[in-house]
Amino acid sequence: MSDLVVRELCKVYPNPRQDVVVLDHLSFELNRGDNLAIVGPSGAGKSTLLQILGTLDQPTSGSVEVSGRNPFALGEVEQARFRNQHIGFIFQDHHLLPQWNVLENTLLPSLAFGRATQAHVDRARELLERVGLSDRLTHLPSQLSGGERERVAVARALLLRPTMVLADEPTGNLDSDNAATVGELLLEVPKEQNTMLIVVTHSMSLARRMNRCQELRRGKLTDTSLVERTG
Repeated sequence: MSDLVVRELCKVYPNPRQDVVVLDHLSFELNRGDNLAIVGPSGAGKSTLLQILGTLDQPTSGSVEVSGRNPFALGEVEQARFRNQHIGFIFQDHHLLPQWNVLENTLLPSLAFGRATQAHVDRARELLERVGLSDRLTHLPSQLSGGERERVAVARALLLRPTMVLADEPTGNLDSDNAATVGELLLEVPKEQNTMLIVVTHSMSLARRMNRCQELRRGKLTDTSLVERTG
């Protein structure tokens, strides 16, 4: 069985006139080390899909299994623990804590259900060195560039060696040079860590570099080729 199995996933928002179907019977699978880009027009439901895969939102119907488990069958506390251990998030706006330095922000996932161990600290330092921030450990987010903040988010997402990393427009707020650097990290580091990567993006240059690309439009996911596209 694949590490991620999505079957007939639907998300429908009730409306007095007509229900709004955002996700319409989506099915796909992914394994550790694989990566997938999801493209499509604004408002198509790409972020909604990521939120459901990350257990931040509930599907209307269908199923999601991560490492053979259905996280939506878990209680609230156990689901939060599952999310913490199996899923890493990279958001467009970073969501770094402004009062915490780079090392502390990277260690955040280890604090959700306890204290950061020395192994966590060593892992955080290793990841921050990997993303080129070993000389920024004590800097606050306000002292970093946009690209540096995004690299902290990449390191934080990988701290607990998650099964899956979900990235929502990770290069959307970056200039072309920083976007290229972060894109390279997104492709290299999860693969090295044997982690699945799913990226929602409007960047065709980033999407072209992914192993697989699917387009979400009118609630449906379809395989797409970006060879002839520009953007």
